[in-house]
Order: sequence, then structure tokens, then C-alpha cells
Amino acid sequence: MKYFEEYVSEGIVKKQYPDISRANFLIKESEKSYSSLMKIIKAMGIDDENANTIIKTAYDIILELIRAEMLKFGYSSSGAGAHEAEVSFTRNLKLSENEVQFLDRLRYFRNSIIYYGKLLDKEYAKSVVDFLNKVYPKLKK
Repeated sequence: MKYFEEYVSEGIVKKQYPDISRANFLIKESEKSYSSLMKIIKAMGIDDENANTIIKTAYDIILELIRAEMLKFGYSSSGAGAHEAEVSFTRNLKLSENEVQFLDRLRYFRNSIIYYGKLLDKEYAKSVVDFLNKVYPKLKK
């Protein structure tokens, strides 16, 4: 995966005026989504039937927090490569390289669900939830 600055130089990420209001909105949305996801998991557990939904929701929660941080720093991404740029930005947020790589694989698998109809299993969904619980507090700071 490329470094964040490369996405800026390629025009996938644009520098803009920081948008604190929108960033705060995304943080609040991620909080609501995170709370809802934890309630669903507590009530229903994680199984092969809901694995894809849990994976997609966890990914969305993480991306909302990353986008919020990007907006605070005055960045926005769009177009082809935007999600990769957002994942790359997490290096600037002091996620470990292992965490960045896990998130990049999560991005890949989430796209496989959305665009190619891939079915993932409960074991991977559990690892994604564990990852979410680990990085959520880091990204919220």
C-alpha cells in the first residue's frame, strides 16, 4: 500500500479547509453504529448468516472515524483509490503497521462482499469485531 502523501500528490486526496462540524457528525454516527452493532452481537451472536453484515458494519464504523480525522486535518478523498488512501492515512494516526495491513485486508474483503458477492464466515467476522474493539478507542481519541 502506498503512503498517504502519494495519494495527495495523485489528487485522490485533496487538501481543504478543516471541516470540524462534519467530522463531529461522523464521530457521532460511528458511536451510534458501534453501539448498535454491539447490541446486535450481544443479542444474536456472530454466525455465518450475519458475518457479512457484521464485517460491512464494522468497516463502515472504522471508515467514519478515519474520515472524521481526515476532515479535522483538512483532507478529503474521492474516486478510485479513496478507500485505500483513507486506510493509508491511519499510519498518520499511529496505528501499527500490522493494524494498517489488517485494515487494508478488511477493505479488500469488504469490497469482495459488496462487488463480487463473496460470503465470509463467522471466524473472520469475529476477528474483525476483535479488531474493531481494539482500534475503535484509538481512532476516537
